[in-house]
Amino acid sequence: MARNITVIPAKQTMTTESGQQIAKKKKVAAYCRVSTDQEEQLSSYENQVRYYTEMIEKNPEYDLVDIYADEGISGTNTKKREEFKRMIDDCRAGRIDLIITKSISRFARNTLDCLNYVRELKEKGIAIIFEKENINTMDAKGEVLLTILSSLAQDESRSISENSAWGIRRRFVGDLSRELIRFPPSDF
Repeated sequence: MARNITVIPAKQTMTTESGQQIAKKKKVAAYCRVSTDQEEQLSSYENQVRYYTEMIEKNPEYDLVDIYADEGISGTNTKKREEFKRMIDDCRAGRIDLIITKSISRFARNTLDCLNYVRELKEKGIAIIFEKENINTMDAKGEVLLTILSSLAQDESRSISENSAWGIRRRFVGDLSRELIRFPPSDF
């Protein structure tokens, strides 16, 4: 029978000249994203940035690295998310120990992308905290919950896209019908 082993990382400490040990602050970043440029989304974007800046700066165990924020960008892939890519590059360079984000859907709406980035960062000892879902990727149960919830976020994104396309088609058909009533095709 296989045994579960939980690895507890050593606390990072620094030593003063007098030999006194002091805890090293975690290098913390936040990731914020809104998917549209609409007014209420922009307000949400600004609130996220302000909230995470204040939250990280007030915590004596944290050292704020940066707030990475993509505005008006879809979370279904990472190609156009410049701030997200910059954050991942900073993680790879060792500048970040912890990422805090509002929810899985803010981080990524593509299950495969989400899990790949989470696993890569976890291997480097970088945790991601998803506040809404109360998930810390360094917890053993974190990846199972993350897999399920990121799949739901991806499905929600697909559903929103389908509903938007249906609405556009519906408006087009309605506009076309009104035009045909106003200007009926002539009899040949």
